[in-house]
Amino acid sequence: MTDTQAVTLNALALYGLALLLAAAFAAQLLLHELPCPLCLLQRILFALLAIGPILNVRFGPRPSHYALSLLTAVLGASVSTRQVLLHILPGDAGYGSSLLGYHYYTWALIAFIAAIVLLAAMLLFDRQFDHRAAPGAAAGKFAQGAVWLVVGLTALNVLSTLLECGFAACADNPTVYELLKRTA
Repeated sequence: MTDTQAVTLNALALYGLALLLAAAFAAQLLLHELPCPLCLLQRILFALLAIGPILNVRFGPRPSHYALSLLTAVLGASVSTRQVLLHILPGDAGYGSSLLGYHYYTWALIAFIAAIVLLAAMLLFDRQFDHRAAPGAAAGKFAQGAVWLVVGLTALNVLSTLLECGFAACADNPTVYELLKRTA
């Protein structure tokens, strides 16, 4: 695999992360399901997972970039596992609605585990690290669009989190946007 092919795969990974962030954001806005603190932490970790691919798009593939994402994916899997274990007892309805029989935090666990496997697989292709084009040379409009899409969705998620939580700790089971709440 050449460095250009690796950058293209990293751009595809960014589009995948953008889809995931957009789906979570859509569930929040369209289904009126405000994310709990652990859900918000998982969104942050998905956004941080994008740092490795963004660095690979900008500076070319490096093992250290993959390692940053790999460590983030392990942390994300840990947080998701924590939330799955909170709702594992029989009779527990879980938090929020489900999609194809699984709650969003279970899908997050599956996604983080998939990221760990895919990142490890990408590290197996040593030739991507051999050729060093000028930084950003391999990144076309396709890859740059992926970067800006993830950055934009992350910014929107940060804004919605600020509206939901305000400047205090987020509620365990949020029902309103704290900064939009009217006080009498």
